[in-house]
Amino acid sequence: MDYPKRVIKAGEQDAAIVRAVKLQLNQKLVLDNDPQERLDPDNPEFGPRMKQLVKLFQARNVDDQGRPLKQDGEIGSLTWAALFGDATVDSSAKADDKLLARALKIAAGEEKKKVREVPRNSNRGPEVDEYLKRAGVSPGLSWCCAFVYWCFDEAAKALDRGNPMVRTAGCLDHWQRATGKGARRIRAKDAIADPSLVKAGMVFIMDHGGGKGHTGFVESVNGGLLTTIEGNTDASRTREGGGVYRLTRKVSEINAGYIDYSGL
Repeated sequence: MDYPKRVIKAGEQDAAIVRAVKLQLNQKLVLDNDPQERLDPDNPEFGPRMKQLVKLFQARNVDDQGRPLKQDGEIGSLTWAALFGDATVDSSAKADDKLLARALKIAAGEEKKKVREVPRNSNRGPEVDEYLKRAGVSPGLSWCCAFVYWCFDEAAKALDRGNPMVRTAGCLDHWQRATGKGARRIRAKDAIADPSLVKAGMVFIMDHGGGKGHTGFVESVNGGLLTTIEGNTDASRTREGGGVYRLTRKVSEINAGYIDYSGL
């Protein structure tokens, strides 16, 4: 059964989904031979006992990157994939839009070059200064959003067309102004419930409070996991790292949402 594009939790009304999950839990937790522990697939209720066993399953299993599942008793895309297999959740491996595909290719080229700040922890360097200049701000500032703008701008030049992205080095400024440029926004809570809304080539936005944020490209999506290309980060996935990196993030880490410039 494919992921139903929403979080399954206590009180679920779709009896077919509840039955399928109970059958998988019985199998994965080896409950079929224990009548007292076994969940009854013919009982359509997702009640406290089932929630407890979902938590037990989450405690004993990991996502396909080997990271622990959130033990909340709710079945989002990562828990669903662990229960039913990766093939049952949607994926997006490449951008269909020409501009977005070219921007991703350019971003990947910068990652391959191993662009780093020079000197370390300075928000400076030959490439970094150029990213910030292209976004219209002074050297030495946080540059994750400027990196995204530079990639879009280089892609637009290569395709001999205009750049639709907001010219800004501010992540939250980008989030607020993107719809004014015709872009579509996907809220974080909608993406968490249905990761199939997120596609390769979109820009993710994280809000860290106090006007601070972080951003980068979604390179690919596999259920509840994202492969990203980001500037001003590092392997710790911080917002003030020293280079351009390819990272893996959970969809649930992105707390503002996604910006889609496809079709513009």
